[in-house]
Amino acid sequence: MAFKVTATKKRPQLFDELAGQEFVVSTLKSSLTRDRIAHAYLFSGPRGVGKTSAARILARAVNCQEGPTATPCGVCSSCQEIARGRSLDVIEIDGASNTSVNDIRQIRDEVLFAPNSSRYKVYIIDEVHMLSNSAFNALLKTIEEPPPYIVFIFATTEIHKVPATIRSRCQQFTFRLISIDGIKKKLYQAAEDLKVSVEDEALFWIAKESTGSMRDAYTLFDQIVSFSENEVTLALIKEKLGIVGIDELSSIVREIAEGNGKKVLEYTDSVLEKGISIEQFVINLTEYFRNLLFLKYGIKKDYILGYSVDTFPGDIIDAFPISHLESAMELLLELYRTFRFSISQKFELELLMSRLASLKKLITRQELLEELKQIKSDILEGPRNLQSETTISDEISESPHETSVEKDSNILVNLIQYLHTEKKIALVSALEKVESWDLKDDEFTLVFNTHNKFAGELLKKEKTTLSNILSESFGLSVKILISFNKVDQDDQEQKDQRVEILKNIFQGEIVEGKE
Repeated sequence: MAFKVTATKKRPQLFDELAGQEFVVSTLKSSLTRDRIAHAYLFSGPRGVGKTSAARILARAVNCQEGPTATPCGVCSSCQEIARGRSLDVIEIDGASNTSVNDIRQIRDEVLFAPNSSRYKVYIIDEVHMLSNSAFNALLKTIEEPPPYIVFIFATTEIHKVPATIRSRCQQFTFRLISIDGIKKKLYQAAEDLKVSVEDEALFWIAKESTGSMRDAYTLFDQIVSFSENEVTLALIKEKLGIVGIDELSSIVREIAEGNGKKVLEYTDSVLEKGISIEQFVINLTEYFRNLLFLKYGIKKDYILGYSVDTFPGDIIDAFPISHLESAMELLLELYRTFRFSISQKFELELLMSRLASLKKLITRQELLEELKQIKSDILEGPRNLQSETTISDEISESPHETSVEKDSNILVNLIQYLHTEKKIALVSALEKVESWDLKDDEFTLVFNTHNKFAGELLKKEKTTLSNILSESFGLSVKILISFNKVDQDDQEQKDQRVEILKNIFQGEIVEGKE
């Protein structure tokens, strides 16, 4: 007897056999029970979740001799012909191969003829999004007002490519990815039918790798059974398919946490020597960091992680903050994206692993911004911290009008702090550029370098404001003077050279002006 793949052998024959599509099943069964059959259905969703199977079940349900019924008998001639693909009244069309408007015109002409022996003539168009715009336009009138004996069932994995004019004329059903538990149950049944012994961890891994597709799960299951000699184990899967074991990944990540670059590169080389592809290694390592990230957030569900929580050592989970785990995933994903342009994938991987060994020293963008914010805060608030046990009021306590240098050695610092509190940021910025200052008798002199002339000129305009603040808040009645350091000889020579260059370029002359 010829071998039959599990995906074909286990194809659902009844609505209740569709895994993970409870909403679709309940709605279709209810409409069949009430004899509310639409003229057009649109099934959308990921690959391998039961769209085509549901279309065939619906075709049998509307044409069963006991129907329309939510549970087609499967034994009448109509049910058997449809199940075998021999019914003249159920026409399956591959949208990817019949994309032209002529193909759709042929359908439009055929619908004028009544069914051969069934109650309804059913057209199942798979991958309908592949039809051309002209073909879709040719369908519009037909699916809006078809003869009463016509039912259209469209299936697509890319609903966004189906024109809104088509979608609005159909009852739409969205098929979902199947859960890991749902896939595991179906795989257990397939293993029992084949009389194959399977480990729960092995089925869990197959279900996880199928990413919600029942067909992908059955295909991978068949491949594994073919080399497992009736005993499917996770260890054998890893050996034959070149999968990095979770223990090996834990060893590598532990060395990354300890910053041991030598060990990280050695472990990586030993893994690749076993024949594991570089792409697969990157995928497995990314998944490991992703699971650590989920665990840091307290997410411990097995079907999300793909492994039991006990698989991940506690010391590794505690070794990384969330920001470092996110950074590791970003680096790995970026590496995978650039593989196709690399001159050596192995070199790229080794460079990344070396960088991951320094992961704990990595400063993220957010951490850098926070650090800069703290430095700015320390600069602005630092003078207050330097005063320790002395307060501004203590420094000028006994004699409010005393102006000795000893008592007012921090007067500039205190003035800056006061202005910062009053939100006078422009004055704060200007005072911070003071090169030196002097308080003698009733004169408070502020000295600026020439390259900070703008700041000095600003304070010249605000001398009255500063004098009032010093008098009212510090008890100092002083006259504020602004002066500038003389330009040294070297600076003057450089300036003269620049002036001469500009004269030569623009063929001009120097015009002396008065201030």
